[in-house]
Amino acid sequence: MKTCVGIIGGSGLYDLKSLQNTKWIDVSTPWGDPSDQILSGKINGLQIYFLPRHGRGHYHSPSTVPYKQNIYALKKLGVTDILSVSACGSLREDLAPGDFVLVDQFIDRTYMRDKSFFGKGCVAHVSLAHPTCKKFSDIILEIGEKLNIKVVSGGTYMTMEGPQFSTLAESKLYKDNWKCDVIGMTNMPEAKLAKEAEICYTSLSMVTDFDCWHPDHDSVEVSDIIKTLIENSSKAQRIIEAIPEFLDKNANFCGPKCSKNALENALITAPEKRDQNFIKKLDVILDRLNKK
Repeated sequence: MKTCVGIIGGSGLYDLKSLQNTKWIDVSTPWGDPSDQILSGKINGLQIYFLPRHGRGHYHSPSTVPYKQNIYALKKLGVTDILSVSACGSLREDLAPGDFVLVDQFIDRTYMRDKSFFGKGCVAHVSLAHPTCKKFSDIILEIGEKLNIKVVSGGTYMTMEGPQFSTLAESKLYKDNWKCDVIGMTNMPEAKLAKEAEICYTSLSMVTDFDCWHPDHDSVEVSDIIKTLIENSSKAQRIIEAIPEFLDKNANFCGPKCSKNALENALITAPEKRDQNFIKKLDVILDRLNKK
């Protein structure tokens, strides 16, 4: 199986200028359309599909992003590895606006989103102990070092529903009691759905602000966020451009905890009890298991 990379662009990243032979394409899913058309192209021979999470022009709020449709569409196109690029607030003094964090853990406090491909008619339980791909994350870290871009390895991403920013009490809770490193609104349920779809998921979070816990930055200003997003976007583009040089061209398993076999032994519903109409919707998600 050939490596095929999906880039999910967050706030400030709505296009990939480095892609060659590009074409915006429509991809349908059983649950409706993804956030936008998907940009198909290549960088040094590597097939890449780019999806603006909020849609071009920032049409979707964090709560209305069609996460399930987005992941399904990328899976349907043959994506094996996802790099999720998103804006976040820092909950640490040493993570300043302009820095990047390779998140490896999440706390999910969202409550308005469809979080699973599975449910009544076909129940499945996948492990989320390791929600991100260490192999791909290490590659992004190496690229950051080569390009002299500060990329911090590891961190817990607190996912809030939004669209409002935190209260001071919430910000201090997440920082001081829960020991989170960054806070954002979009990586969940995205990472959960990618795991269910057996796609390796890597989160590159761009720090834009200090949330509101910091005594010298007692509120989040959208104007400051936009300024940092513009600066970070060019750095993110440079990182993405370098991926083909480092990434294995064959989509091999990363190890025993690899997301590419996350559904192994995960389906709980007995075969004779599975809703076949429901199963048909999951043909793309269950493709590997169906071929066994």
